[in-house]
Amino acid sequence: MLPAHAPAVGQAPSVAASSPAKRVPTVEDLMNLKSLGAARISPDGTRVAYTVTETGFDEDAYVTQVWLADVATGKSIQLTRGKKSSSGPSWSPDGHSLAFTSSRADDKSQIFVISPDGGEAVQLTKSETGVGGFAWSRDGRTIAFTAGDPVSEESKGRKDFYGDFEVVRREYTHSQLWTVDVVEALSAPQAGRRRTSGKAFTVGGFDWSPDGTKIAFSGTVNPDLINGGTADIYVIDLTGDAVKKVVAQPGPDSSPLWSPDGRSILFSSAGGHRDYFARNVGLALVPADGGVIRPLTGAFDENPSAIAWNADGIYFSAMRKTAAHLFRLDPESLQISRMSAPDEAMVSGFSFSKDGKRTAFQAATATTLPEIYISEFPFNPRVLTRMTDQVGEFILGTREVISWKSKDGAVIEGVLIKPADFDPAKKYALLCVIHGGPTGIDRPALLAGDSRYYPSDIWVARGALVLKVNYRGSAGYGAKFRILNYRNLGVGDAWDVLSGVDHLAKKGWVDASRVGCMGWSQGGYISAFLSTSTRTFKAVSVGAGISNWATYYYNTDITPFTINYLGADPAADPAIYAKTSPMTYINKAATPTLIQHGELDKRVPIPNAYELRQGLEDRGVPVEMVVYKGYGHGITKPKSMRAVMEHNLAWFNHYIFGDPKPDLSAPPVPKK
Repeated sequence: MLPAHAPAVGQAPSVAASSPAKRVPTVEDLMNLKSLGAARISPDGTRVAYTVTETGFDEDAYVTQVWLADVATGKSIQLTRGKKSSSGPSWSPDGHSLAFTSSRADDKSQIFVISPDGGEAVQLTKSETGVGGFAWSRDGRTIAFTAGDPVSEESKGRKDFYGDFEVVRREYTHSQLWTVDVVEALSAPQAGRRRTSGKAFTVGGFDWSPDGTKIAFSGTVNPDLINGGTADIYVIDLTGDAVKKVVAQPGPDSSPLWSPDGRSILFSSAGGHRDYFARNVGLALVPADGGVIRPLTGAFDENPSAIAWNADGIYFSAMRKTAAHLFRLDPESLQISRMSAPDEAMVSGFSFSKDGKRTAFQAATATTLPEIYISEFPFNPRVLTRMTDQVGEFILGTREVISWKSKDGAVIEGVLIKPADFDPAKKYALLCVIHGGPTGIDRPALLAGDSRYYPSDIWVARGALVLKVNYRGSAGYGAKFRILNYRNLGVGDAWDVLSGVDHLAKKGWVDASRVGCMGWSQGGYISAFLSTSTRTFKAVSVGAGISNWATYYYNTDITPFTINYLGADPAADPAIYAKTSPMTYINKAATPTLIQHGELDKRVPIPNAYELRQGLEDRGVPVEMVVYKGYGHGITKPKSMRAVMEHNLAWFNHYIFGDPKPDLSAPPVPKK
């Protein structure tokens, strides 16, 4: 229920004097924490649908269900149940139904509707390939959705005769736009009517026109991620399914949103730049029939993400260093106003009531988990959930933002997690946890990222500091900061991490003999770079990290990323690939290194891991490599995530805290 004195964003709930004795959380405790998502306010603003995700070890799955909060009473009820997830809740325009997607029926994602008052959900779609995104028409009679083309009889015949094969970068399943009549589908699930066809584009995000006669959508030439920069904006006229391209320029243009009068389309744009990975994107307008593109946010030095356009203006969210805020843009004057508070707020996931006067969103603080809030304007948030109650019995570290200067004078920020009983007169072990991206960001939110991969608070409770470095290129710090690692990957990142270590050491807080580093993806790459290029660290963990940029370039599914940051391919400029690759410095390596990698990773293919492992082994450096079977770039199931966390815990407990050397092939298994 809604507390009588609900805390505002930035305030922590009070703790009763009779609170039980606290304890250090276990890996199991951290993984079992429920998490929130998708705050969707009803059209009349009286209820908020949201999702709760739980860890199901028995099913080896993260299971998401839809919940509903009453704004007036603060009471929440669970709307969906079962072993399969239900996600993406979306209100019908009249507020009488909630649509969501689930694979509960046939292991393919389908659209269901349920009454917000409860009852059984009704399946609306029976898509052969499964539903991607979906959206209600403004009159609620139709739902549009994306789904892949069904497998052709020709393809089935080829497989039967020749077996299964794929011609690389020649064969794709394009996503098409479909519609389903809601009234008909309530009687029996429908396959839907395909509105686009062919191989000219694959459909991405889309939005209905106010009068329901057209849909604007983004489309790339095919689903291959190397062609992400080909995304343009199209409009389909549903009266005859004629498609017209209204935005055609280099770099991705995506996320279309109609103006309230139906005359213009707002979209996210790289502004015609092909090197979009390392640039800010902006918001722009184009006439609904095509024409001159009008940039709107050129003076806003970050990445705005459009949320809604109503009579009061265009609402978007954006980061401001480690904060995240809601903004309003006047499309005529281009004046931008920040709508959320306080300055350090971390708010996201906004939705608006039909009249635009009330919004629902998520917010987290250094002392609270993400919760669902509602607010009117001026901003006066009230909390609807109590997810933070889950951690009331745990000893958790304190979180704060610190800053320092890197080797080249760049100001770097990071999140420092300290023991609850921190003593500035003592020296502590220091563990650096490096985020991915490089355009990710770490924020001082309670347990943000700390219940997966790296159990920071367990180490903090044992007597360590944890530093999360927002190295150059991180999101939230503007265009100039974003490109500081252009042709300087690894090298500049290492400056930022090492200068952060030095900053804390100069305060007298760090035991220099007990410093470690870890990270996944780009964080894994930076950890690998530090493992081979410096001897600052007692131990390192490399998760899904790049060891050789040339190896990466020739194997990854996003080759444009590499060229955007390094400026050329390996044959054209081998020197820059050598400068930025951990393997270049392998002869200097001496740090015990744990390598963790998904067997089927296409983003950072596993040869990167084997190359680093062999290079370290050849030089007698202690190294262990763990391959997680069946996974790509991320670990998506609980049992394997538990293994990842236990492996990291054991590795650093040995090298940093002196525990016995672990046998990673035999982690402890409780007796049944």
